Order: sequence, then structure tokens, then C-alpha cells
Amino acid sequence: MNDLKTLGGIAIASALFAGCATQKPSTTTTTAAKPASTDAAGMRIVKSRDGRFDGEVVGMPAPSSKFAKLQIGMEMNEVFGLIGAGNNMNSNETGKRWIPFYFGNDARRYQVSYANEGCLTFTGGNIYGGGGNELIRISVDAKGVCGD
Repeated sequence: MNDLKTLGGIAIASALFAGCATQKPSTTTTTAAKPASTDAAGMRIVKSRDGRFDGEVVGMPAPSSKFAKLQIGMEMNEVFGLIGAGNNMNSNETGKRWIPFYFGNDARRYQVSYANEGCLTFTGGNIYGGGGNELIRISVDAKGVCGD
């Protein structure tokens, strides 16, 4: 009787493995995200000035505005030197803060609001105190309300 149970178990396992082996590979392909044109919310993906990463620009800054002088990838001190410090700054942790051994510069973010302009979002560094302070998002909004 034990031989039948063992033999039955082997037959079931063989059928399962054979079924997995005969599945056809998926014909769908994934492609890298192309730089999107402006979506319904007015957001577009923009390469940083050095090409290392993609940032976001929400809305269109007026040609004479402070935000028209900015580029994704600029350092916070460079932005403040160019257009001044904002009216308000908020800081928050991202979910990357809890990834063990995360060495990227986006464990924290800073949002700086500017009256009559909008908001800027900067990376805030890693959990070890290094990196960060790169402009990753420009949100044009005359009310200066930061929102993601």
C-alpha cells in the first residue's frame, strides 16, 4: 500500500512539473518608459540636467517666473542662491527609509513652497546622512500648495 502512495505522489508531482514545463512564454513585452508628454494633470517627466535620473514638472512656469530659471537636478543651495529661499519648508521620510542598506539619496524629501509660484521638492539624503538636496519636482501652482 505504501508503494502505491509513493507511486501516486510521484505521478502527481510529474504531472505538475510537466504542466509547468509546457507553458508557453508570455508574448507581452515591457519597454522602458518613454518620456511622457504632458498628461491630463499637466505633469511631464524631465531628465535631470546631468541625465542621471528623471524628475517631474507639473504645470508650465511663466517665462518671467522664478521657476522658469530652474532645472531638475539642481542642488538646493544653488536654487536658493538663484531664486531665494521659499516661504515654508516641510520634511518627510519616504518608504525607502526602511529598506535595509539603502544608500540612495531619497530616504527623506523636502518640499519648499513659494508664494505665487508653487512648490519645489528635493531629495533629502540617505539614512546615513549623505547625499541629497537635488531638485526632483517642480510644481507650478500660484497658490503655493504642495501636493503629491
